[in-house]
Amino acid sequence: MDLKYLFRPTSMAVIGVSTTQDSHPANVIYTKNHLRYPVKTYAVNPKGGLLNREPLYPQLGNIDGSVDMAVIAVRAQFVPGVVEDCIKNGVKGAVIISGGFAESGNHDLQRRVTDIAREANFPFVGPNCLGIYAPDVVDTFFLPGERIVRPERGNVGFVSQSGGVLVDQMVKFAGQGIGISLGVSIGNKAVLREIDMIDWFENDLETRVIAFYIEGFEQREGREFICRAQRCSKPIVVLKAGKSPKGMAAVSSHTASLAGDYRVFSEIMKQYCVAEADNEYELTSFCEALSCYPKGIRGNVGIVSLSGGHGVVAADACAVQGVNIPGISSQTVGNIRENLTREIRDIASLTNPLDLTGSCVDSDIETSVRHLARDENIDCILALLLPYSPGISADIGAKLSQVARNEGKPMIAYVPNEDKYKIIIEGFELNNIPVASSVEGAVLMAKALKRCRPC
Repeated sequence: MDLKYLFRPTSMAVIGVSTTQDSHPANVIYTKNHLRYPVKTYAVNPKGGLLNREPLYPQLGNIDGSVDMAVIAVRAQFVPGVVEDCIKNGVKGAVIISGGFAESGNHDLQRRVTDIAREANFPFVGPNCLGIYAPDVVDTFFLPGERIVRPERGNVGFVSQSGGVLVDQMVKFAGQGIGISLGVSIGNKAVLREIDMIDWFENDLETRVIAFYIEGFEQREGREFICRAQRCSKPIVVLKAGKSPKGMAAVSSHTASLAGDYRVFSEIMKQYCVAEADNEYELTSFCEALSCYPKGIRGNVGIVSLSGGHGVVAADACAVQGVNIPGISSQTVGNIRENLTREIRDIASLTNPLDLTGSCVDSDIETSVRHLARDENIDCILALLLPYSPGISADIGAKLSQVARNEGKPMIAYVPNEDKYKIIIEGFELNNIPVASSVEGAVLMAKALKRCRPC
């Protein structure tokens, strides 16, 4: 199946547009794309006529020109006929927004639609989904545009069985400055499933990290997913739902999936270096870190702090998250001490975590990061910055980014997420250095890199 017409369409028909209800999902989708996106958008309703002075086409066959993809938002019982009409008229793929299929017990109806599509090699997303959000290209979500928080275009591809989780995750991504290449709500995943999306993203030049919210699989599908993930050249992050008995029951009623044995699936993900996020907060941190450093690390971090307390907090978080804080060599300690400013040379603590004290200046932090990065025991640097320290300049983010680039080892920064520190944060982010808004968040980023280490 060729999915480019679904995820990068130039033309789209919205089937099921209402002549009387502006808030109908099909109307929201049509209006948003017609007014805000470059995709050529057609409205289809059997009655024909006009909608806001634009033509309403009674059938797909009345549209003059080719249609790359269709958005189907009609009652469930009409969907098989609409899919057949799409195939007949050369439409190359569809998003089926309509609900009322397997999630409601109508397995036969969903099977019928699936059989029609598979026989014609016709890809569709759904049913029972929000569909596709491709930044600057297309948005099939039936949510008013003014209510959606859109992340910028970036390199994270995110696939979710739940449309609500997808939209909520987009809000979190936007808040952390994480851009996405594509967001897909696959709902009941009757045709396009997670494995198909791995294939798409692996060949997509805009995607560096692949993230999933997964509720469940069909029989043996979990094994196939892990095998495909193992062969993928890009890091994969998974947030798995259905971990508890109540959660498993909710999964079945939501998207008619089998939650399966969570503990077994979780252990297999660890074995094959798929990064499992325990919650949405971890998912966000994992995606940000891996979008900058997709190759992963062994998990040995060197911590540079301006406060002994922050170093302690980081050390505790590392212990909880399974991140190592190794000792550093006497040569590294000597090189750092020799190059520190005289004011802190005798008061800085140079065991890992390093405490440079609130009296340090930019050059002290640069020196510490540079020599830590050269230590063979260290494969990632956590720089915990307190911008309110008097000796720290607004250029510290850009300066440390230059050091990290020159030394060739990953660095993760902690900077409080406040507007007055935005220039420091941007100094890192513009140089592809991930920035956490909490010490724990920085440790979670290191955890992500360890979980996606080469197997």
